[in-house]
Amino acid sequence: MTWESYHAITTLIYRYAECVDNADFDGIGALFAHGRLAAQAAPFEVRGDEAVAGYYRAVNKVHADGTLGTRHITTNLIVDIDEEADRATARSYFCVVQGTPNVPLQPIIMGSYRDTFERVDGSWRFAERVMVPRRI
Repeated sequence: MTWESYHAITTLIYRYAECVDNADFDGIGALFAHGRLAAQAAPFEVRGDEAVAGYYRAVNKVHADGTLGTRHITTNLIVDIDEEADRATARSYFCVVQGTPNVPLQPIIMGSYRDTFERVDGSWRFAERVMVPRRI
């Protein structure tokens, strides 16, 4: 595995969290322009930039500061890269905390991500993210 591939993949993982926290729904959509986003526990699946951005717009409340009032914390990241096949997988844990003017900072959900990536024309991109939520 090369540093360049590892860096590109981890940047995608962390960019997702940044986009969600900043209510950048078009940015989230762009991350999944060629990929699939799903949840293990629910009959939920969206594909492509417009569908993913639309889903996030529909299920999230944007606060007066233009954000969701959240911070996605991604930990325990394990990345496996097959340079020859242009494929990679990653798994990680997440915890989302949220605080608003009316609600104190608190964890609201946690779980894990199961990601697959593909390299096309020299660039890594999400092929799939499966979210596995757990109770708090």
